[in-house]
Amino acid sequence: MANEGVDRRRRRFLVAATTVVGGAGVAALATPFVASLQPSARAQAAGAPVEVNVSQIEPGQRISVGWRGRPIWVVRRTPEMLDLLPGIRERLRDPDSEVITQQPEYARNQYRSINPEILVLIGLCTHLGCSPAFRPEVGAGELGADWPGGWLCGCHGSRFDMAGRTYRNQPAALNLEVPPHHYLSDNVILVGEHAEGGTA
Repeated sequence: MANEGVDRRRRRFLVAATTVVGGAGVAALATPFVASLQPSARAQAAGAPVEVNVSQIEPGQRISVGWRGRPIWVVRRTPEMLDLLPGIRERLRDPDSEVITQQPEYARNQYRSINPEILVLIGLCTHLGCSPAFRPEVGAGELGADWPGGWLCGCHGSRFDMAGRTYRNQPAALNLEVPPHHYLSDNVILVGEHAEGGTA
């Protein structure tokens, strides 16, 4: 009789221990399987929207972030930069952003932005995909005294103004592209998707 009590206790212990070990084994096997159903970090980074805090950008400064493998430029334009935009309309190929594929509807204005001060562009030349150099200085020597600031593509010489609009008679036929984006707050932009209800 005494042996039966010992055997029952031992049996309960062995059953409990086996259950715990078995449960841990199932969890260990299930974890990689469940994780494999989630998109990889690379896949998330490739297409996931990117938050940009614009409060860190100084006036006249451009920062670059990555989205879908492309450089995204965010520029805080100064009042002087904005003041020069209307005066160069006649020198531009598409000053009114009529090629609708180059920007969402909410950026189809002379500033090509939601907030005139903050410009968001895909940093690839629309000619052959090079990344133009940021040349914000007015009257830069080799660009001429009438240069109002903007971008110069080092590959084939295409020029873009401070709204990303291409000049006439340049290899690039299209303005720089404005990606989908919207403001999450006064200082944070989400690049990669339109605001709820917003459209391209």
